[in-house]
Order: sequence, then C-alpha cells, then structure tokens
Amino acid sequence: MTPAAGSRPTGFRAVFLGAPGAGKGTQAQTLAKVRQILHLSTGDMLRAEVAGGTELGLRAKSFMDAGKLVPDDLIIAMVEGRIGLASAGKGPITRDWILDGFPRTVPQAEALDRALARAGMALSHVVFFDVPSPVLVRRLSARWTCARCGAIWNTESKPPKQQGVCDHCGGSLKQRTDDRPEAVGQRLEVYERETAPLLDFYQSRNLLRRLDANRSPDVVQHALIQLIQNGAI
Repeated sequence: MTPAAGSRPTGFRAVFLGAPGAGKGTQAQTLAKVRQILHLSTGDMLRAEVAGGTELGLRAKSFMDAGKLVPDDLIIAMVEGRIGLASAGKGPITRDWILDGFPRTVPQAEALDRALARAGMALSHVVFFDVPSPVLVRRLSARWTCARCGAIWNTESKPPKQQGVCDHCGGSLKQRTDDRPEAVGQRLEVYERETAPLLDFYQSRNLLRRLDANRSPDVVQHALIQLIQNGAI
C-alpha cells in the first residue's frame, strides 16, 4: 500500500543531490557508517555488476564500451534489485539506505517513486549539497584518485602526506580525465541541464532540504547529522 499523502514515511530512505564535487559521496559514506545503513552509489554498483558478469552488468558494459550512457531502465533495474524492490515478495527489502548518484534525471526520479510505491514505501529525505560553481571547479580540478584502492584525495582540502601517493595503500594517485580542468566545465553544464531540475521536482513534494556544503567536510558532516537528529530533514 502506498503511504498516505502528507504522512511521514518510517525508516531512512534518502537521496543525496548535488553537483559533481559537492561532497555528497563523502557525506553519504560517513553517514552510512554512523547510522549503520546501506550506502548505494550507482557508479560503484555499475562497476560491481560489470565485474561480477551479471546479466545487468553485461548489458550495461555493452553501452559503456561503446562510449554511451547506460539507459535509464538498466540503472533503475540495478537499483531496484540492490534494495530488493524487484524481488516481488521473494526476498527481503532493504528499508534504510542512502542513494548517491541516483536519480540523475526527473524520469529516473519518477521511476524510483513508482518502484517505492509498489513496495508501500516512500523517500524520507532528499538533501541538496549546495556549493557555488567556482568552488566546484576548484575542488574537482584538485581531486586525485588512488589507482589501487579508489580513495579520493584533494590537493587543496585533503592532500596526501606524500605527493602522488595514497596514504591508505601506497598506490599511485591519478587524476580522472573528467576531473581535469578542461572537462570540469562540461560536467557542470551536463549537471545543470539534466540533474538540477530534480531540485524543483523534490521541492514540489516538500522533500527537498538544502545544506550549505561550502564548508569543511567535518563541519558539513556535523550540520547534516544535526539536521537529521533535530528532525529538520
């Protein structure tokens, strides 16, 4: 049964929104550990499906190898499967999670709403990590990723102890092609065109809460936890 209009859904089912570089992934990981709930990054899920050779992974890989975006229906099926919405009563449904990187478009958000409604569930929180565009450009251009363990470092806000070397595993740090200065502007343009309309979508449902993320990660984390504990989101 779909939750009644105006009722507050039980459980913690959150969508974290924000432009690339806003810090939503970092905050999702931290909050998931604090609350001991599932953190779902669509990028991580895609890589896991491909590495595992699943049917969804093989279908997604064919698009990725061709340099094309993975279609909405595959992404949605992957998310539904991961949290148990596609099990049709044959398996457990995960009722507490944070979605990071999904939905990216209004059609994806509408599909997520329908999938949750079929399971008698609804989103409980949508948080927008608000950061000015010039700051996003600086953050992304200074971001480096460990080629071995995937840890992310930032030469401005979170530099490694040794330049070019990951503190965690000693792997070499590489800059993703889409984090290079010449690509950052294009990424932000795509975000504004495809993902920013989600703000109005969730605002119209009285779910959206804005969080000033133009602060240090520790300060943003504290503010996020305070908002949740105080029932403000």
